Amino acid sequence: MASPIDLTQLPEKNIFRKGDVFVLFGELFGRGYANGLVDEARKAGMEIIGMTVGRRDESGGLRALTPDELSEAEARLGGRIINVPLMAGFDQDAPPLGPTPTSMLDALTLKTWSEGKLDWDQLHVCRELGRKRFQDGVAQAMAQLDGMIPDASNVFFAHTMAGGILKAKVFLVIANRIYKGRGDRFMSSDLLLGSDLGKLMLQNFEEVTANTFQYLIEGSAAIRARVESSGGQVRYTAYGYHGTKILIDDVYQWQTYTNYTQGYAKMRLEEIARAAWDQGIKATVFNCPEIRTNSSDIFVGVELPLLSLLLALKKEDQGGCAAQALQECQSLLKEGESLDMLFQKIEDFTSSDIAKRFRNFDAWPMPNDPALADLMIGTSEFVDQMHTDRKQLITDYLSTLVLKATGPLIFSEASDPAGPVLWLNHDIIARQLNRMQASLAVSGPN
Repeated sequence: MASPIDLTQLPEKNIFRKGDVFVLFGELFGRGYANGLVDEARKAGMEIIGMTVGRRDESGGLRALTPDELSEAEARLGGRIINVPLMAGFDQDAPPLGPTPTSMLDALTLKTWSEGKLDWDQLHVCRELGRKRFQDGVAQAMAQLDGMIPDASNVFFAHTMAGGILKAKVFLVIANRIYKGRGDRFMSSDLLLGSDLGKLMLQNFEEVTANTFQYLIEGSAAIRARVESSGGQVRYTAYGYHGTKILIDDVYQWQTYTNYTQGYAKMRLEEIARAAWDQGIKATVFNCPEIRTNSSDIFVGVELPLLSLLLALKKEDQGGCAAQALQECQSLLKEGESLDMLFQKIEDFTSSDIAKRFRNFDAWPMPNDPALADLMIGTSEFVDQMHTDRKQLITDYLSTLVLKATGPLIFSEASDPAGPVLWLNHDIIARQLNRMQASLAVSGPN
């Protein structure tokens, strides 16, 4: 892919209506991108059906939800949940009496991890076991789902599975050095990815973030065939990240967070969507902007491009939409601090020779860099200190706006998608927010 394929027109079509079925392929936890799609499905009057990752028992075994857990999860979703555990990844899978990948990492220490070797024959067995376990769970869940979907209805499958970070103490220390470290605490991401630990991590990312999309498409083939043969339509969406175009020097330019280790799995996700599209299956990965979430907070500086959304709102402004957002954001800054000062700081970052070196779409995801880490982390800390309350940040507020915009954009575009991989850049986000102007009236971050 030579360049991003941008969504440039606000989608207008909507094939989904009361009686159609929305399937959330993943469990809903807290606030995130998936909530926007669930909200749109609810507005359309669709039947909402979700899945669960299940829970681990005291011995580490995977189990279904208890009645109380199921009731709580269904209340959070606002729909029914098929209670078949769909925990992705293979980090805790193993043959009888064999070590799991996670337990194999216990032998690695801060002094030995980069040279430590893992048993790849055993890891291959674990990966195949994890894959089969997940695919068997999908088959069981789809058999139940089939009886819940009427003929001739439209079906929206929303894939939301992502992640796969290994639960190893040594990795948490390494991650802090790679994603938060600068100066003497900086660590090269290439050092991690060249190690057995890093190679295992990339494989688990791929299974969780990407291959689950393929297992969903394959596992729902019978449902898709029945629905389409009876006059209905089926759509698949997934959430990607592959950089975002933001306003730099008053021009929308592609940029990205570096180092985004999960980027390899996100590119695999795109490949799966393109392969499905070639087979006539309407599957689309929507590459969404950077936002702040509980999981993204490990990547210090990933939130910086969000601040440029205010510039996009000003550029695309209609009816005072930008003024409302600017006022809200100014109220979060300390006395004596201004948005103009913040914009200058972001311009200094994005226009720097250091940042420009990493705006290389073809080389994505690039390894981290000491000079970039110093500049990016330093800028992030400077911006945080401009706020009255570091728990009430402008980037939290702007994340809320992005979530509000992406839900209807993805939901509507899925009715008649323009392609298998689409970028939601700041221009289309700003225009969607203009269309939803009342949605800007939120009382600070939430």
